[in-house]
Amino acid sequence: MRSAAPAPRVIAVVGPTAAGKSDLGVHLAQRLGGEVVNADSMQLYRGMDIGTAKLTTEERGGVPHHLLDIWDVTETASVAEYQRLARAEIDRLLGEGRTPVLVGGSGLYVRGAVDHLEFPGTDPAVRAVLEEELALRGSGALHARLAAADPEAARAILPSNGRRIVRALEVIEITGKPFTANLPGHDSVYDTVQIGVDVPRAELDERIATRVDRMWEAGLVDEVRELEAQGLREGRTASRALGYQQVLAALAGECTEDEARAETVRATKRFARRQDSWFRRDPRVHWLSGAATDLTELPERALALVERPVTA
Repeated sequence: MRSAAPAPRVIAVVGPTAAGKSDLGVHLAQRLGGEVVNADSMQLYRGMDIGTAKLTTEERGGVPHHLLDIWDVTETASVAEYQRLARAEIDRLLGEGRTPVLVGGSGLYVRGAVDHLEFPGTDPAVRAVLEEELALRGSGALHARLAAADPEAARAILPSNGRRIVRALEVIEITGKPFTANLPGHDSVYDTVQIGVDVPRAELDERIATRVDRMWEAGLVDEVRELEAQGLREGRTASRALGYQQVLAALAGECTEDEARAETVRATKRFARRQDSWFRRDPRVHWLSGAATDLTELPERALALVERPVTA
C-alpha cells in the first residue's frame, strides 16, 4: 500500500503546449487528494475554451479546477494580479490539508505563483512613450530593441506580443537593469515539486498540428466570432492568443481561413520551443517523458517523484 506524503506540498506540472500537462495534473490531483490551480495565462479568460484546449467538465474527472474563466476578454492580463489570486488558492488548499496542483505552460505565471517574485512598479510617462512607439513602429521594431538590451528576455517573449515587449522595456528603463535581471534566483515560497513533461520535438510538432485541426473542427472560428462581439479584438492580451489572433486576422479579411490555420500551427510550434527553453533553464524541474510510448507509465513515475522527500 502506498504511503501518503507527510504533508501537502505544491505540485507544479509544466512544459510546452500539447505535452499532456492537463491530463497529468488531473491524475495527480485525484491520487493525492488535491485540486488543480490553472497556470495557463489564456485559460483565465471566459469563453476562450476551444483555442486554449481547456478541459471540459467531464475531462476534469471530478477534480475542482481554480482560476479558470475569471477575466473578460477585454481585460489586460497582469502577472502580479495572477500571483495574488494563485497564492490565495494555494494557501487555502494547503490550509485545508489538500494538495495544490499547479498546471500550465506560462512560465512567468508559474514563477509568480510559487517563487519569491516581486514585480517592479510602472511609470506612466515611460509606458506612454513606449506604447506610442509601438503604435508607430510595430512590435517587431521594439522586439529588436529588446533583443539588443536583453537577449534572454527577447528569446522568451514572442515578437508579436507588443504588450509584454513594452513591459520589458519599461522595466529596463525604470530599473536600469535587464528585464530578466529583475527575476530572482530559483527560490520557492512553498515546498514545491516541479514536474516537466518532456515530449520529443517531432512528436510534439505532430500533436500540435493535430490539436489545431481538432480546434478548427470543434468550432474555433465560431468561438472567435462570438468573442469578437464581446470585445475580443480590443482586448490587449486575449486578442494576441495563439489561434485567436490568426482567426481575427481571417475575419478581418487579412488572410484566408486556411492560411490562419497554417499560421496557428507554425506559431504554436515556435511558442512551444520558447516554453521548453524557459523551463529548461530552471534546475528544479524534474523532467519525465510524456512521449506516446511512455504515456502509460508517466502518471506512476510522476507520483513516485512527488512522494519522494525532495524539496525544490
